[in-house]
Amino acid sequence: MTDPTDPPRDRTDESLIALRRILRATELYSRNLAIASGLTPAQLRVLQILAAQGGSTTPKVLAQTMGVAQATVTALVDRVVSREMATRMRSESDRRQTNVVLTPAGQEAVKAAPDALQQRYVRAFEQLKDWEQAQLLASLERVAEMLDADDIDASPVLTTGEIRDGQHFD
Repeated sequence: MTDPTDPPRDRTDESLIALRRILRATELYSRNLAIASGLTPAQLRVLQILAAQGGSTTPKVLAQTMGVAQATVTALVDRVVSREMATRMRSESDRRQTNVVLTPAGQEAVKAAPDALQQRYVRAFEQLKDWEQAQLLASLERVAEMLDADDIDASPVLTTGEIRDGQHFD
């Protein structure tokens, strides 16, 4: 309970503090993930999707699953391929198509990675009542709009600093 003698709270400042806490949580998670596995959250998500798809899928499926542009996936796949956590292979059923295939090193990285921040969020979000989910979603979408961020290419991966003005920094 608040003390009636306390000065009134500034909701603008409190909203900025809440945003900063969210940003700091994602920064700290990204740093811890990088230390533990050498991966960014988006790179880990590529590996997780590959693992969930039986170890192989197309860049198009990766892009659709992550909700990002094909160019973003290409850059992410380039990174995990250069780290030998995935490879590109021609599809045997359609020679025009290339599949991204998880390597044993990629499988180990998925197993060893710390619990993803977005997985914690998903678990908590799914525990909310339907009306609470709708209210929170509407509020978050409004914040994105207020920040002119509603058209930014983003995936459901909680991270900072990877995608900026259509450029990819992973």
